[in-house]
Amino acid sequence: MRSILLIDHGSVRAEANHMLSCVANLLQQMVGESVLVRHAHMELAEPSIAAGFAACIAGGATEVIAFPYMLSPGKHVTRDIPRLVQEAAAQFPQVAYRVTDAFGVNDKMAELIALRAGVDIAHRVSAADACRCWDQNGTVGACGSACAAKMAAAPALTQK
Repeated sequence: MRSILLIDHGSVRAEANHMLSCVANLLQQMVGESVLVRHAHMELAEPSIAAGFAACIAGGATEVIAFPYMLSPGKHVTRDIPRLVQEAAAQFPQVAYRVTDAFGVNDKMAELIALRAGVDIAHRVSAADACRCWDQNGTVGACGSACAAKMAAAPALTQK
């Protein structure tokens, strides 16, 4: 069974930590029972990444897809979370895992921003066009590992 482990930074504010639990519950409803959804915090709150990874395994996961619930490919997404997931996965060598990129440049995120701002979308973007480079200079990869154009060209590999 596949599992999605949502990972945020973690906060000293209980409300912020609780929100990730709510997002995990919403995602679980949306993906159905064939995929297990759990959540974890990188630091400052429980469950930790190790505890979240273990919860996926306890729920029957044979593959864990760790999703950094963060906007951009900063140091936590590119360094800290992959390291912590790798350390957690070491306890379960029979389980495949991978860490996805951050949200990055994404048409659905742009739509959400417009919705929250109360602004109508004037021009819809097709899924294919959303994966092109949106850098003004056309520099593919300028947004880092979350560049939609870069991701479309080379999807992440599964680790084991």
